[in-house]
Amino acid sequence: MEVTEEAAELVERVAALDIGKAVLTVCIRVPHEKTAGRRRQEVAEYATTTTALLHLADRLRELGVGRVAMEATSDYWKPVFYLLEAEGFECWLLNATHVKNVPGRPKTDKLDAVWLAKVVERGMCAPSFVPPKPIRRLRDLTRYRRSLIRDRTREKQRLEKLLEDAQIKLSVVASDTFGVSGRAILAALIAGQRDPQVLAEMARGRLRAKIPQLREALTGHFGDHHGLLCTKMLERIDALTADIADLSTAIDDAISPFAAQVAQLDEVTGIGVSCAQELIAELGVDMNVFPTAAHLASWARFAPRTKQSAGRTKPATTGKGNPWLASTLGEITAVLARSDTFLGERYRRLSRRRGKLRAIVATGNSVLTVVWHLLADPAARYHDLGAGYHDSRYHQRHQHNLIHQLERITGQKVTLTVRDEPALA
Repeated sequence: MEVTEEAAELVERVAALDIGKAVLTVCIRVPHEKTAGRRRQEVAEYATTTTALLHLADRLRELGVGRVAMEATSDYWKPVFYLLEAEGFECWLLNATHVKNVPGRPKTDKLDAVWLAKVVERGMCAPSFVPPKPIRRLRDLTRYRRSLIRDRTREKQRLEKLLEDAQIKLSVVASDTFGVSGRAILAALIAGQRDPQVLAEMARGRLRAKIPQLREALTGHFGDHHGLLCTKMLERIDALTADIADLSTAIDDAISPFAAQVAQLDEVTGIGVSCAQELIAELGVDMNVFPTAAHLASWARFAPRTKQSAGRTKPATTGKGNPWLASTLGEITAVLARSDTFLGERYRRLSRRRGKLRAIVATGNSVLTVVWHLLADPAARYHDLGAGYHDSRYHQRHQHNLIHQLERITGQKVTLTVRDEPALA
């Protein structure tokens, strides 16, 4: 028998909430006043309005409750969590998968609240990461900005399909349909100009070298209804661009207290200012929440889960993590894949052997490891090992193995010396 390090934990006064949109069920468990070792519990329903939640806070304070736990149910947990946190309670947000009730039992709001209270009071669960208020505000801004960027991309794709419907192959010749030349050509098409010769002459810069190809690409059947739809789509694109710019300004103001951390992350190849802002918004700047870089990668679901049965380790997926963080890491990996860096070469090596999806996860894991070390140590600076680091380590390891084999065969100490290359005549 071995002694385990886990100490039996019993929270004396605990409350658990089963939250809905309009009503929540609370189970409060406290010690029995007369009988030692026995518990008393109170189950009640409260509305999720501010006044009702303040009454709930008064009741919890009256019974001396110190810890309040709730499941992450959609977005309904947020106002309850934030209000009780502001009232001074220790709030725990729990993953519903980790506190699931025993199968086969009846399921009601009351029974769910009672079960959750029993799980929490016995220390059989751990709280999820909820960032502090400044980071939460920053997170709202960055997530909405990314949503608007996705909407703008979708609108641009709709316009591309509209041009294809009109047999206008502008995107085949121009690398950016929405650049200066592209917008001028689109404006002329909307205004009623249909002559491909005139439209092609509107090209600017390097695109003027492709005027013959432009004439062919702009020969189509662009009609008045195409012009109407194109006008509406361009208006939406311009409006979204203006909103994205306003959000970027607000994000710059909100993240100003963390300017040093943004500069640290910006030094890493592939992490620009916007990605650094999003990483801080999703992870925060206090890495004490994650004891090691491996804990951070596991929380983000960028590390494989252990799945072992009958003495065999089976392949397992990483699981469902933070989709906003995954989008940012995917964007960073896409930039790294085209760079001549250590992480870029790591992605290319893994994608050749294991496929692109596994390479993205492994490279994202490496990025999170770098981010953890940078945010954990304000004095740390990123130094790229270079694209040839893997090859140099392979040659060193291969050389060591060959020397070891020679020593084992000959029974003598083997020392390598560098041979001078003969000079060329």
